[in-house]
Amino acid sequence: MKSIFKRTLLPVILGILVFGFWISPDFQEIAAGVAIFLFGMLMLEDGFNQFSGGFLEKLLERATGSTFKSLSFGVLSTTIMQSSSLVSVIAISFLSAGLISLAAGVGIIFGANIGTTTGAWLVAGFGLKVKISAYALPMLAISIILVFQKSKYLRGIGYVLAGLGFLFLGIHHMKEGFEAFKDQFDLTRFAMTGILGLMVYTLVGAAATVVMQSSHATMVLIITALAVGQISYENALALAIGANIGTTITAIIGAMTANFQGKRLALAHLIFNMVTAGVALTLISPLRDAVDFISDGVGIRPDDYALKLAVFHTIFNLLGVVLMVPMMQKLIAFLIRTIPDATPDVSKPHYISEAVAGFPATIELALRKEIAHLQSNAIELILHALNLRQHELYAAQDIEAYVTASRKPYEIDVEASYEQRIKALYSEILEFITTSLAGDLEETSVQSLHQLRRSAEEMVRAVKEVKHLRANMSRFTKTDQGEITRLYNRVRTELARMIVEAKKMADADPEMRSSLWLEEERLRAKKVKAELGDYVEKLMIKGALTGPQATSFLNDAAYGYRAMKDIIDATRFLYSEQQGPMAEIEHILAADEDDIETVETTS
Repeated sequence: MKSIFKRTLLPVILGILVFGFWISPDFQEIAAGVAIFLFGMLMLEDGFNQFSGGFLEKLLERATGSTFKSLSFGVLSTTIMQSSSLVSVIAISFLSAGLISLAAGVGIIFGANIGTTTGAWLVAGFGLKVKISAYALPMLAISIILVFQKSKYLRGIGYVLAGLGFLFLGIHHMKEGFEAFKDQFDLTRFAMTGILGLMVYTLVGAAATVVMQSSHATMVLIITALAVGQISYENALALAIGANIGTTITAIIGAMTANFQGKRLALAHLIFNMVTAGVALTLISPLRDAVDFISDGVGIRPDDYALKLAVFHTIFNLLGVVLMVPMMQKLIAFLIRTIPDATPDVSKPHYISEAVAGFPATIELALRKEIAHLQSNAIELILHALNLRQHELYAAQDIEAYVTASRKPYEIDVEASYEQRIKALYSEILEFITTSLAGDLEETSVQSLHQLRRSAEEMVRAVKEVKHLRANMSRFTKTDQGEITRLYNRVRTELARMIVEAKKMADADPEMRSSLWLEEERLRAKKVKAELGDYVEKLMIKGALTGPQATSFLNDAAYGYRAMKDIIDATRFLYSEQQGPMAEIEHILAADEDDIETVETTS
């Protein structure tokens, strides 16, 4: 749908531009002004993206405590970044990754609509009254030096400065273009009054925003045209209302690749803007009176329609928030009913998507959750391959007794399950990591992604190891065949213990997690492996175990031990912080491990 939208829109935009260039050379300056302005917005967004992983994400994570906090974040972030569309996409990304709640996301969207009104004030109050092109050129000169610096944050400041410079330059060219254009072509001839005018110009405003993907750009275009008398004040009000409707298309496009939570937020954005626009159109006359009253009170001239439009834009967005905030809980309930939780397909990613790929905080969190999903699939498959049931194992008081009693083979095609539930998901995870690493990430984020990739690799390797031992394990444990059955049950028991410990690690409070738990299990498993080798040798001497049985078991025990080690490593990479004193302790433990290996080899 996204590609169809682009393919349909591109020829329309190009056709409009060519026609405009043909009818008037001055239209070229207006079009260039819009293009420069939009390029400035892209630069501004790129600049703020340089700061992702820091202040913005931390602030957004805290914007979940109350409706007031989420509203405030929406207002503040949109005021700073001058892009409600960017804030909407960020909110969808964080909601899809589980960093914020749906209520917080809805609050941010509401606040962003208030924050976007500051752009109208900036243009109407400053951009049209000052020769802002004089400010643009020094900004661009300084920015080009900063964007070539190594520091990510200096580059970010450079992009922000460049973005502001291009915004100012674009406004200047739009204003100049409209002033020249009015001498050749008077757009006021197309002015329409009454309800028909409201409807038509609302649709024009929405269409312009869909084309430019920015309500801010549309508002600048409206204000500059209004300032030079190319459109009527009444039509400008309708265009502003339409711009608010059109801006929802960016959130809708952004939600196409998001999960059900992201889609809910995009629908909330659409509902808010449609309700706000509907109320504004219905109450257009009282709102105009309110604008006149407020304008008189703050000293705005009666004929300063650009500033009066900014007042109107602020009033009707505030009105929308006042109307919708008391209904927020009902809105959220409606969103949940309309877009229910998706029935998860365990073979498909649940958390990683294009919607979360734009910000390091969402990349890492979504990836961590997805690898936990992969681990859950892998653990379930491993237990089924061992003829064990997950819920029964976790509820068992005596793991050894439970394993010994579990003799009935679990009917499962391990190879097919591996292809569907493990390999396919693992491939998606690797592709997501590779794409993310190609972006501009901090070194700490790069290290985290490499560590998470290791976790996924180790878990997949554990499944492969268990696949190798399943056939003999099922053959020797479905009936009691003496010592060989007890040996295989011992391996099953140790694997089951390791899985239970990994679950304890996953369920533990992050502040209380310690890799020491898993290292103790690793050392215990190594000790058991050594003891089993000696025991097998004694059984062969006594004639209780044949040579082929001993060979098969020792090979399978090696598979089982490697699977235990892989499960430990996968869990450690997923949940442990490899920093500070813990890293030193683990280094010491690793040295002890090497000593054990040396003792085993020499003996």
